[in-house]
Amino acid sequence: MRTIKFGIFGLRRGSTFYRNVMMNNGEIVAVCDRDTSKLEDAKKQVGEGLATYTDFDAFINHPGLEAIYLCNNFNQHAPFAIKALEKGIHVMSECASNSTMAEGVALVRAVEKSKAIYTIAENFQYMIFNREMKRVVEGGTLGKILYAEGEYNHPIDFYSAKELRALSPYANHWRNFLPRAYYITHSLAPLMFATGASPVRVTAMPVYDPAPADSVGGIVRGPDRAAIITCLNDDDSVFKVTGCAAFGAHSNSYRFCGERGQIENVRGDLNRLILRYNAWDKPEGKEEFNEYAADWNDADEEMIKQTGHDGADFFPVRAFFTAIRENRPPVFDVYFATKMTSTALLAHRSLLERGVPYDVPDFRREEDRVKYENDNLTPFVAPDDPNYIERWSHPKFFTPEEASEYERIIAQVKK
Repeated sequence: MRTIKFGIFGLRRGSTFYRNVMMNNGEIVAVCDRDTSKLEDAKKQVGEGLATYTDFDAFINHPGLEAIYLCNNFNQHAPFAIKALEKGIHVMSECASNSTMAEGVALVRAVEKSKAIYTIAENFQYMIFNREMKRVVEGGTLGKILYAEGEYNHPIDFYSAKELRALSPYANHWRNFLPRAYYITHSLAPLMFATGASPVRVTAMPVYDPAPADSVGGIVRGPDRAAIITCLNDDDSVFKVTGCAAFGAHSNSYRFCGERGQIENVRGDLNRLILRYNAWDKPEGKEEFNEYAADWNDADEEMIKQTGHDGADFFPVRAFFTAIRENRPPVFDVYFATKMTSTALLAHRSLLERGVPYDVPDFRREEDRVKYENDNLTPFVAPDDPNYIERWSHPKFFTPEEASEYERIIAQVKK
């Protein structure tokens, strides 16, 4: 197995992948982050010979660098991906491929011009229960999948300065400006992966409930708890998903309903599934009600168990490296990535308009690219910027004084 010379940009999330990369026979030769303390820590974990950079352009010019992992801010992946692709460097990008529709068009065009491979590093479809649900769906006993749900629910304690510091270490952090619909990959990718269906039309509604005014989160966090998103797909099935929701109890929940039965994971249990069939459609050897634990069924199981997100972090790196070594397109390519992201961005616009539907483009088609190539609307700029789009269903802005108060409170928390 050929060793791949690898670099990581952004070490807050990227540092969790050191061991993962090495287990997949990657050699981490360079890292880049503006925080020099993270660079020093990287040397301790990877080795003193590791090259460290604070400048991205210098980083991607590191001798022999073949591939990089983009772990920088959620809303800043596309420009750095394009720079790397133009140099023929393979790119794996975290979270969202682009933060505007125009960036999505530019990214697709850059991938098509480059000889390098691009993939999105989405991982939730690889969780043990989602892998099992994909196996059952593909096995055909449920019949055609007509409806599926994906819920990524990550509530936080708005009164916990420690928790808020861990997620949003400064007032102007991207999480404090992130529309609920934007972080869609964890809920949507498993559904697309298992069924092969792809959204063509999207609509969304907000779940409005501001954080308590006297809480730390109430200073900077937006007032929406979730975006409830409905997608009509290219095979006439329907998906219902959340972005990053914050209601009820923490859970990652998925459900697939077919013509003859359904499968879902048990809320609050990462391993167990419930598989049900109608009495008249029950397959041989199955009961109407089946509850069981999922297995990895993978030759790399022992290494998988050593990686983050309950083993799911292992798979994006393995798939990326396999695509590079075999010189073939990845499953989660730029079209998959920009389809998910377009669904998210347009779902947010639907939410702002209380459910007005939007057609989801396919950036394989030039006519769809032309429609959006100059669409730079974004919530990550100041409200007086001509490209600004509202962040939440009810406008909310925090003042410089409130930002200073947030910084003061979280600075008191021990790291």
